[in-house]
Amino acid sequence: MSRPIRVLLAKVGLDGHDRGVKVVARTLRDAGMDVIYSGLHRTPEEVVTAAVQEDVDILGVSLLSGVQLTVFPKILALLAQQGADDLIVVAGGVMPDEDVSELKRMGVAEVMLQDTPPQAIVETLSRLVAARGPR
Repeated sequence: MSRPIRVLLAKVGLDGHDRGVKVVARTLRDAGMDVIYSGLHRTPEEVVTAAVQEDVDILGVSLLSGVQLTVFPKILALLAQQGADDLIVVAGGVMPDEDVSELKRMGVAEVMLQDTPPQAIVETLSRLVAARGPR
């Protein structure tokens, strides 16, 4: 039997709102995924280190603070430096529509905004891992 999809969910920066990411964590757990929530106020370095150490399939970063175009290039560069650029990175939260295409261009696999239904998040993460195959 294959292992469950492992997901690290993180809040990066000064944003102190975590109700949404906690709902997502519960939804993913209920769908059978292994979920680690890193807590509030993490740095890109902390979440990348945790994602590598925990051998996750997906690093999901939730943002409400408007720093997505600063944070994600750092996260992707740190993953590449650690040889973990096969790790799937997804974004979630509140951000302008025009940032979505920019995030995908830089290497974020998917962007799920605040109105994404929970089941769609489960289906998206499952699809991304299936498409990538085993690490």
